[in-house]
Amino acid sequence: MNVGTRLALFAAGLVAVFGTAYAAGAVVVPDDAADAWRDASADDEHAGADHADGHGGTGGAGVTPAGLSASQDGFRLDGLSAPTSVGADGVLSFRVLGVDGAAVTAYETVHDEELHLVVVRTDGAHFRHVHPDLDDDGTWSLPWSWPAAGTYRVYVDAAPSDGPALVLGGTLTVAGDLEPVEAAPTRDAVAGEYEVYLAGNLLAGGTSELTAQVRRDGRPVEDLQPYLGALGHLVALRADDLAYLHVHPTGPEPDAGATSGPDVAFEAHVDTVGRYLLYLDLRVDDEVRTFAFVVDAVADEGGSHTEGESHDHEH
Repeated sequence: MNVGTRLALFAAGLVAVFGTAYAAGAVVVPDDAADAWRDASADDEHAGADHADGHGGTGGAGVTPAGLSASQDGFRLDGLSAPTSVGADGVLSFRVLGVDGAAVTAYETVHDEELHLVVVRTDGAHFRHVHPDLDDDGTWSLPWSWPAAGTYRVYVDAAPSDGPALVLGGTLTVAGDLEPVEAAPTRDAVAGEYEVYLAGNLLAGGTSELTAQVRRDGRPVEDLQPYLGALGHLVALRADDLAYLHVHPTGPEPDAGATSGPDVAFEAHVDTVGRYLLYLDLRVDDEVRTFAFVVDAVADEGGSHTEGESHDHEH
């Protein structure tokens, strides 16, 4: 892979933008609806422009947002399968097929892994960011069971050695009684004894800085550990359609074994106002914890919005 492609991959990891169908407890729009959505978006005068530098876009003319479709640039997601009922032990597996129709078996390492798999129910619940194993025949797999019924969106985030950076999306349905949750706005999240407040505004049409302020029992946490080559990983989904955004902290990659904190800053680009579901992975005390937020993106009016500024956690 040439230097230009590597730089594009890095940029895409820093700032990407969104796509897919969402409603609390509803079924995601099938993958074959992506073409119709793309054609319609070409006529939308409010659609975001395509970014040729690899940053992606919300849906400029003829552009499918990240994660909306099972295919991209001649590559496609194939054979996605998993257990079909709650609590059943099994395997989640799939392949990525290349332009020639053969399974891809060689990938670039991006953020310490060859492939990042994100799974979330269509109401935003039960988020998981995991890393399956690759077999010699190109099949990715890992042990899997479902905690609850519903329709789940699956995102395959990877970079084949002979192709571009990809975000491929698929859908899995799990039988059982559905108990949907409502994604109400919140900037505070708790996991165990750790609390995170997400400061900053999402401003539509530009790049916004978000800062995760990490506390433990009300005191700043300064021993955050590197995880996958960064001090934190932020995945965002646009609530209206579950399009995909993967963001990483600003600043240089941390040294192995180094710790930092209590604040981790991110840059994110969103093209449209509306609600976004955000999931932050942090590693501390050798354990990865996930924190979930719901933030509304607003129009950029010259910094007139003050919501989401630094939050005092002292008790």
